[in-house]
Amino acid sequence: MPTTRPRLTITETDELADTLDAAAARWPEIRSRRELLLRLVEQGREVLDRERGEETARRRDAVRRTSGALSGAYDAGYLERLRDDWPA
Repeated sequence: MPTTRPRLTITETDELADTLDAAAARWPEIRSRRELLLRLVEQGREVLDRERGEETARRRDAVRRTSGALSGAYDAGYLERLRDDWPA
């Protein structure tokens, strides 16, 4: 079928064959190894998205936990005095 999209060619190595066999056991309704590969890619994408969301949540939690931790560490006007030292 004509397409303007890139085509990918993958050699079924022993490791990939084992992975596709495991996928076939997981999704017995899928008979095509091509379709199994596409399902594995889809599942991998879902894992990546979930991990990215979890990492974002961990970072936000860290920001919330440490928010205000340095309150009072610098006296009023500190930033302005610091900037006065910078060349214009």
